[in-house]
Amino acid sequence: MLLLVLATACFNKPHPPTQLPPPMPSAAPVQQAPAVQVQQTRVGNIAPFTQPTLGAELLPSGLAYQVLTWGRGNVHPDANDKVTVHYSGWLADGTLVDSSVNRGRPATFALNQVIPGWTEGVQLMVVGETARFWIPESLGYKGRPGMPNGLTVWDVELISMESMD
Repeated sequence: MLLLVLATACFNKPHPPTQLPPPMPSAAPVQQAPAVQVQQTRVGNIAPFTQPTLGAELLPSGLAYQVLTWGRGNVHPDANDKVTVHYSGWLADGTLVDSSVNRGRPATFALNQVIPGWTEGVQLMVVGETARFWIPESLGYKGRPGMPNGLTVWDVELISMESMD
């Protein structure tokens, strides 16, 4: 469903992502959860990203979250809000599964209409922020036919939000 809901999206990029990029350094430290491990193995110039990188926070739900670029303000969307985002998503092996960046325009959708990992993760963000989510299958597509299976990794930029309350 996320792929269908997010089928509208992005701004022009000269070289759209085709593989999962390495984590970008953040402007400020992010609290590190003790259960998060550093991925040491590299394939070419990317890591397989089978587990979150150093600096990612592992939430009780199983979602891992890392701020890549800090946003502005302190207002977070809630599950009923409409958000506009740019995103790219990969399987744990680095295979690109969907990207608003590749389509050249951002996606707009109600946050309660996407997979639970997206709903939870985007609610942690503020406008202007870019974050990486490691979404386990239990918060993802849950084995639905035709959808990505297993862990998915998403880079998400929150462009705007609109309260629907």
